[in-house]
Amino acid sequence: MVVFEEQVMTVGQLNLFIKDIFGQIPILNNIKIKGEISNFKHHSSGHMYMSLKDDTGVIRAVMFKNSAMSLKFRPENGMQVIAAGRVSVYERDGQYQLYINEMEQDGKGNLYEQFEKLKKQLEKEGLFDSAKKKLVPQYPKKIGVITAATGAAVRDIINILSRRYKAADVCLYPVLVQGDGAAESIKTAIEYFNESSSCDVIIVGRGGGSVEDLWAFNEEVVARAIFASRIPIISAVGHETDFTIADFVADLRAPTPSAAAELAVPDGSELLEKLQAMDLRLLSGAKKLLENRRLVLKVYSDKQVLKNPTIKINEKAIYLDHLSKMFENSINLILEKKKQELGIIASRMEGLSPLKTLARGYSVVKNNEGKIVKAVSQVNPGENLMITVQDGEICTIVK
Repeated sequence: MVVFEEQVMTVGQLNLFIKDIFGQIPILNNIKIKGEISNFKHHSSGHMYMSLKDDTGVIRAVMFKNSAMSLKFRPENGMQVIAAGRVSVYERDGQYQLYINEMEQDGKGNLYEQFEKLKKQLEKEGLFDSAKKKLVPQYPKKIGVITAATGAAVRDIINILSRRYKAADVCLYPVLVQGDGAAESIKTAIEYFNESSSCDVIIVGRGGGSVEDLWAFNEEVVARAIFASRIPIISAVGHETDFTIADFVADLRAPTPSAAAELAVPDGSELLEKLQAMDLRLLSGAKKLLENRRLVLKVYSDKQVLKNPTIKINEKAIYLDHLSKMFENSINLILEKKKQELGIIASRMEGLSPLKTLARGYSVVKNNEGKIVKAVSQVNPGENLMITVQDGEICTIVK
């Protein structure tokens, strides 16, 4: 029996050994791969990181800055491409990936086409209109969360909400966030919160993933459920670079689930600081107001009229006497004037008095009815007449 000496390798040595094997296979050093771009990220360094996938598998890929600068198009998620390069092992992670030297477009992937088609349709119908978006309440009492029951997303949301704003209650409605039935699950959760009116704002979302992982949030049923919601909805799907149909329809889009939690509620510590500052301003204002009123009161209390009010009363009494005297003088003047006017009128009336006429030898004849007789034709024989003279009346009979 032959016994082989056992050789122990480090992880790094094993990865390097496998990398060397890959380098010795000619087809892996000059290969073209056709697939759909997903998880695309253009790093600030100029390097491009992505995955290429088809219906049967996925491979990680990287295109360094020098090669990326020669591209004649801008890569996007869902784009179908043909990439040329080499396959090798990334020693640190122990994963093989495609190092792209050249890349050309090969049409758009099916999911991307579906996304663009639905996006254009819903945009035309007005589901993205900013005028139709509802305002998120500034101080919500209850917050509905629609996401998976487990995972980083729900933990981050609940932790941030409880830390930032303890005054709000959080109601979690666990749903499927990917795979069959996920879209209907999300739709049902949105309808539940609206029918029960059990919250003031809703957060809908999940953590990051591939286009396929996030696809439930690109479904039409989810988009229409968000649009029909009476309660404001904040979408929080994937990472900052991920965009879904739900993001465009939602009343507010958050780049991540954590950011959604921060947008849903105010910062409790900042709010407390503002309240304390307002309390100090109110207290300071009240003190200033009281001090001003105290000074005004002192000014009035120092006045002589408050120290000896009889002085002011005597002054007013003197003034009242003065007014009374003026009133009496005015009345006397008016009466004297009226007397003079009355004397003039009396003189005029005396001149017109019938008694003056009678004094000159005239008389007035009246019949039995008291009417003045002006002509002979007005009397008959035997009729009694009354003749008024200066010093009396004479009764006579007409013959």
